[in-house]
Amino acid sequence: MSKNQKEKLLSIEVIQEFLEKDYELPLDENDKFIETVSSLSYYLKSFSNIKRFLDYISLILKHTFKHQLSLVIPLNEKGEIWKENINFAGATKNLIMDGEIKSYFNNFDFSKNFKLKEVSSFEKVLNNKFREYVIKSYKVLSRGKCRGFVYTFKQETLNDSLKNERSLNFIISCLAIGLENYLLIKTKKKHENVDREISIGAEIQSQLLPDYCPMIYGVDLAAHCRPALQLGGDYYDFMSLKTNISAKRREKARWALVIGDVMGKGLPAGLLMTMLRGMLRAEVLTGLPPDRILHDLNQLAIYDLDQSHRFITLFYSDYDPRTKKLRYANAAHNPPLLWKSSEQKIIKLDSEGFVLGLQNDAEYQCGQIQLYKKDVILYYTDGVTEASNALGERFDEERLIKSFSKLCQQSLKSKDILNKIYRILDKFTGKNRQLEDDASIVVFQLD
Repeated sequence: MSKNQKEKLLSIEVIQEFLEKDYELPLDENDKFIETVSSLSYYLKSFSNIKRFLDYISLILKHTFKHQLSLVIPLNEKGEIWKENINFAGATKNLIMDGEIKSYFNNFDFSKNFKLKEVSSFEKVLNNKFREYVIKSYKVLSRGKCRGFVYTFKQETLNDSLKNERSLNFIISCLAIGLENYLLIKTKKKHENVDREISIGAEIQSQLLPDYCPMIYGVDLAAHCRPALQLGGDYYDFMSLKTNISAKRREKARWALVIGDVMGKGLPAGLLMTMLRGMLRAEVLTGLPPDRILHDLNQLAIYDLDQSHRFITLFYSDYDPRTKKLRYANAAHNPPLLWKSSEQKIIKLDSEGFVLGLQNDAEYQCGQIQLYKKDVILYYTDGVTEASNALGERFDEERLIKSFSKLCQQSLKSKDILNKIYRILDKFTGKNRQLEDDASIVVFQLD
């Protein structure tokens, strides 16, 4: 039987006809209930319209149990009365009773913020309003959480059998499962939409990071960012201080090289990183020295960073290919490591300065160093040194310095140095181990 055939066979109209029909040979009550349960199980597996599902539950309550009226009050995902989905089921011979109760509920003030704890006071009002009926209340529970209420109204002369009571509890359990499944589907769809938006955001962010390293005269560059999540808070960039000249002349012009890290990771860090990039690119064009760039950048960003309760570490440097001099200023970022080829040793490039976004009047110092042939600079974020292995040990700065020193002694190109550092990091942390923070590396090597 095809899905469409089964859906048609188990439609509300067909079930209603089955329940209402007078048979020449009366159908056994057990058989009728089994048939009803069979159709209900199909609904639980396939329904997508909550209104139709509640109509169907009410239909079963109307024809299977001898109540003059049944009332289903579901709760939404916030635990509030789901007013638009309140459902009545009454026999046609009780139209007066059905009408006055419907009228009462239509006029009852179910406020938007009607909470679960207020139901007891509502039930007192309900019993006072309809004293001529025996009103029984059933909680619709799923995994210990209330998903709604079912009320049955009957005259005092009618008694329910234990069998009917058990059957009713079974239907209410099915109702609980249906409501929970529907709410889970809604939540899943919301998460899928959020995931889709994050994926789009990650794609946009990846396009904001340089997709290739620029040609700088006498320099071999390599860079890569490995985010811990889809969106990251690490940032590196290469910017020419001269934009209105030819590409050939730009190679020998002054270049800015920057690396930074927004506190935290994920979507908030990614948004702040994007904001920082825009501000910094505007500042770079002023041509000011690195300490003034960081000072002005802090002034521009401090309000937004203060509002987000986050800060940014940033190392800013500019390089002149004609003189081979590198100027730099540091806003409390991990100091880059300089391999001095002539001396076969590593020194740290550091200068005093506060993180961006904490102190309004923060001052920064400018450092300068002369570079020579075969010198190599390693820019990195703390996601590299703070990566941990299964024993909880950190990769740390000392291990990075030793690894970097050995690689520089092998006269490798910048891309090879970068790839081998990541391999050493992967070997330390363990195969397929998720990074705790974004890990970015830039290798700057003089030919």
